[in-house]
Amino acid sequence: MEMNDPVGSVLSTKGRDVWSVAPHEPVYDAVALMAEKEIGALPVLAGRRLVGLISERDYARKIILMGRSSKETAVEEIMMSPPVTVGPSDPVTHCMQLMTELRVRHLPVVDGEELLGIVSIGDLVNWTIGRHEETIQHLHEYIAGGY
Repeated sequence: MEMNDPVGSVLSTKGRDVWSVAPHEPVYDAVALMAEKEIGALPVLAGRRLVGLISERDYARKIILMGRSSKETAVEEIMMSPPVTVGPSDPVTHCMQLMTELRVRHLPVVDGEELLGIVSIGDLVNWTIGRHEETIQHLHEYIAGGY
């Protein structure tokens, strides 16, 4: 496990479960699904094609603060489109830089047109912490003569 490991390794560790919504669905349904699954964003799929991403942030800023109805507004009206995506071979460090620069918290991981999963900033931070812990363990073993 290294910082420059491909983000596909993170998906392999965390799992590839992905829940999604269609562009025409009401925002209310997307928010209800996010609450049920305890996640902060959903990919928006038209058939099998990724067309957008909707997040809790979109809901807060584009529905609540604008006085709109989540039951009467379609996901496609507030989703991020096109979504920022990465490939499975992109390094974890690149993904973290991208999230920081673009101020996004979730990145869909795609291979061509296929959605493989989503990583959150929390997933990448946990990966990074795990990498640091592993390095510290190796250093302790080295100092103690375990090699």
